[in-house]
Amino acid sequence: MDRRQAKFICVTYDVSDDKRRKKLRKTLRRFGQAVQYSVFECWLTRRQIAEMQEAVALIVAGEDSVRYYDLCSECHRQTIAIGTGEKTELKQIYLF
Repeated sequence: MDRRQAKFICVTYDVSDDKRRKKLRKTLRRFGQAVQYSVFECWLTRRQIAEMQEAVALIVAGEDSVRYYDLCSECHRQTIAIGTGEKTELKQIYLF
């Protein structure tokens, strides 16, 4: 998969229930990299984005919040990270 096929998606969540939060985090690890406790960065195809959103929808409840930010490649290039961690780069490990 190359950058032209993949989209850079930032996923954030706020889930109050420990069991659902743990399950959601485990699910999101299949699609991307945790960059903070409730923030994931993912390089995914449109099909993988749909799969991720379906999997997440099966976990979250009405009081939970999950947000998907679809960021362009230029936005990714302009990302600045201060402190620990590095920018999430496109890796073959995310392919299914």
